[in-house]
Amino acid sequence: MTIFLFSIGSFLTKWSGRLEALGKFIATFGAPGLFVICVLDSTFVPLPSSADALLIFLSITNPHLMLFYVFLAVAGSTVGCLILYYISRRAGKRALSKFSPAKQKRVKDWIDKYDMLSVLVACMLPPPFPLKLFVITAGVFRFSVLRFALAIIIGRFIRFLFLGYFAIRYGTQAMLMLQKYYPWVGLGLVILVIGVFVTRNLLKGKSKPAEEVV
Repeated sequence: MTIFLFSIGSFLTKWSGRLEALGKFIATFGAPGLFVICVLDSTFVPLPSSADALLIFLSITNPHLMLFYVFLAVAGSTVGCLILYYISRRAGKRALSKFSPAKQKRVKDWIDKYDMLSVLVACMLPPPFPLKLFVITAGVFRFSVLRFALAIIIGRFIRFLFLGYFAIRYGTQAMLMLQKYYPWVGLGLVILVIGVFVTRNLLKGKSKPAEEVV
């Protein structure tokens, strides 16, 4: 069953033109379509631009529902990532066979060293950053499901909330501006999140000696 599902993923990747058409068709369903696209994109069907474009379009059309659309996108992405996580967990190291040993080791080292922060950051970065490699690696090496889910939720929430805000702020120009500047803006968001985590850890480190003295 696991091998069959991964074969579907490899097969679908070759049909990029039809996948684009599929994304456009699902997008015609509006908010429910956004949820479905995010689930599919987070499992085996690569439809990342469809999710971003639909979220932006819906947020421009109904600004007062932007947070609802963000919620749907986060929920769909989390469900999809958990599906891929559990399939990878069951498949074991076979799930990583299409990735080079160097990439496998690098991602595993990042997860071992930075824990859920590495998955959170991966969720915030735009394609072609290999989020699926982080998800599969987390599943194969049985990273905590709770911590994994929290990292996905937080990372995706930050990313989709930013897209929703951008849509409301810049309207129809939002997608063009994001295509031009998002890699840099995304990097800025990542640096901000890492800064928050580092600052929090430093403050914790300073507070512990004081508690011990008391």
